[in-house]
Amino acid sequence: MISPVVLAAQARGTRPETRPLFVDVTSKAGITFVHKSGASGEKYMVETFGSGVAWIDYDNDGFPDLYYVNGAPGAANALYHNNKDGTFTDVTERAGVAASGAAEGPSAKAYKTGIAVGDYDNDGFLDLYVTAFGPNILYRNNGDGTFTDVTTKAGVAGGANEWSTSTGFVDYDRDGRLDLYVVNYLDYRLEENLYCGLRKEGYRMYCHPTQFDGTADRLFHNNGDGTFTDVSKKAGIANPAGKGLGVSFCDYDRDGDPDIYVANDTVRNFLYRNNGDGTFTDVAYGAGVGFDSNGKPQAGMGTDCADVDGNGYPDIFVTNFSEELNALYLNRGDGTFEDVSATAGMNAAFLALGFGTKMYDYDNDGDLDIHVTNGHVIDNVKLYQPNLTYAQKDFLFENVGGKFRDVTARGGPALQAERIGRGLAVADFDNDGNLDVAITSLGQHPVLLRNQGAPHGNWIILRAKGKKSNRFGLGATVRVQTSQGVQVREINNVASYLSSNDIRLHVGVGAAPIIQQIEILWPSGTRQVLRDVAVNQILAVEEPETP
Repeated sequence: MISPVVLAAQARGTRPETRPLFVDVTSKAGITFVHKSGASGEKYMVETFGSGVAWIDYDNDGFPDLYYVNGAPGAANALYHNNKDGTFTDVTERAGVAASGAAEGPSAKAYKTGIAVGDYDNDGFLDLYVTAFGPNILYRNNGDGTFTDVTTKAGVAGGANEWSTSTGFVDYDRDGRLDLYVVNYLDYRLEENLYCGLRKEGYRMYCHPTQFDGTADRLFHNNGDGTFTDVSKKAGIANPAGKGLGVSFCDYDRDGDPDIYVANDTVRNFLYRNNGDGTFTDVAYGAGVGFDSNGKPQAGMGTDCADVDGNGYPDIFVTNFSEELNALYLNRGDGTFEDVSATAGMNAAFLALGFGTKMYDYDNDGDLDIHVTNGHVIDNVKLYQPNLTYAQKDFLFENVGGKFRDVTARGGPALQAERIGRGLAVADFDNDGNLDVAITSLGQHPVLLRNQGAPHGNWIILRAKGKKSNRFGLGATVRVQTSQGVQVREINNVASYLSSNDIRLHVGVGAAPIIQQIEILWPSGTRQVLRDVAVNQILAVEEPETP
């Protein structure tokens, strides 16, 4: 069967675009949040790495809400309720999720960074986990529009001096309960802050991560009683050489267990193969996804894992530092990957410093495109490299038969505006079938980009309800068959950088008038088949009681 990627490329041709792909609706939506980095003349490294954003339908009304993480100590996070009319209302105070820290509290000095969304207690309401340079926070959703800080009871604060970054909920042992993976960055202390850069006025710069040791990630196993156990060493993921910034989960070898990919900064990346017995093996060397094509480690920031070439196996994408190519590793289906970074068609981003990223079908043509938000980490970089800038534009790459072309210009002014991009997350916030994008900017207002849609792009959105599996079906593999071919996707909201995407699965199906079959392999092992499914709908799918 011909891949839907190839069919879409053949059918697309050169269609005229009469309007920009995206429009900035931040102000119209009523979003007034401003990120505070805590920037100081001391150039603490944690000031420049930014914070993330999450889509979370916290009240189960069918419309994704927005949660922004703030940076500086004492700066409040923000939860915005989706009003279903294109506007949002700030409900942070009522919800109790500001995470600003009391004067004497343990989080008062924390720089907040990343965010995970998942229903860890299977009560049907999505919970929040906030990472930080300092203790992390777990907020339990009470189901009435409020949250409770249950960090101490749950045992997931992490180390008091750890710098935690990206994070995500994953049922790694498929027991029906979501576990928690936390990426950690550097062994860094504010009180031991180094001076880096030339010793002349205005030239002090943020230090390079090679100046510091790495730290091990953490894996917390869900005990099913509201508590977690740190199983990092037992599971085999506690590698102190890591300098992690990004994480994504996918079943790269299609054996039914979720695997873990970690993007590390200036050291090789990790690919943890799930052994199916509660342990993992790092197979990055043999798989070919730890280094660039020259065998050198890169400065990995954000990452995603999904099938971009239509062969049924998830590929891996990693954003990297300026003057490094973003990495695209194509999954050959035999446990190895091919590095096609230099030939995939994304070289336009060579000078950009990539952070948040997502592989998603922006035009609903049946293949996954790639969006990257960019921004440098050195605020005075022009003094050192005049060809580079601090604020940078995004890049949107359209999938054309498994290769990519730069369509950023067609994205419109909103997509090309320069920002100090950090977090990026996608969701169809207005439920019109087109995926929209939320982006955070360091020390600036965020941006909400509404996708205006492409002609003749049909779609389906699946909202999963697990029974034996975890409540929202995270980790399920979905095969969607239409007259254009077969697409294989996973229900997975963990990708990008410090951010969390909509927990619903969106699949574009191009011009297909109907979906012939949807096959769902739930994490429990239950297989479910739906036939002759109408396009252009949000479909609630419940896991069958029996296989």
